[in-house]
Amino acid sequence: MPFEPTALDHTFTAPIGVEVKGEVWACVEMPGSAEYFGTRRSVRVDLTVDGLPLPDVGMMVTGTGGHMVSLNAAVRGKLGKDIGDVVTIHLSRRVR
Repeated sequence: MPFEPTALDHTFTAPIGVEVKGEVWACVEMPGSAEYFGTRRSVRVDLTVDGLPLPDVGMMVTGTGGHMVSLNAAVRGKLGKDIGDVVTIHLSRRVR
């Protein structure tokens, strides 16, 4: 059964930087994500980071059962932000 895209309207603010296996990754962790999405599996969403649109982004699961979104160097460069800086993420649609 195919997944029907679902509208979302959820905003959160968090720092860039998630510790994974002793390293800090350039990701932003969403608080309460497993409860919000109703799953501990990866999901795909349309979102904005500080107003920069990022369509069809995968939110990966964390080791603690939550979700995080990776911000590559190109995105961080456009934002003028790096690990440790705080960003605001707005989820607008769950794609899958």
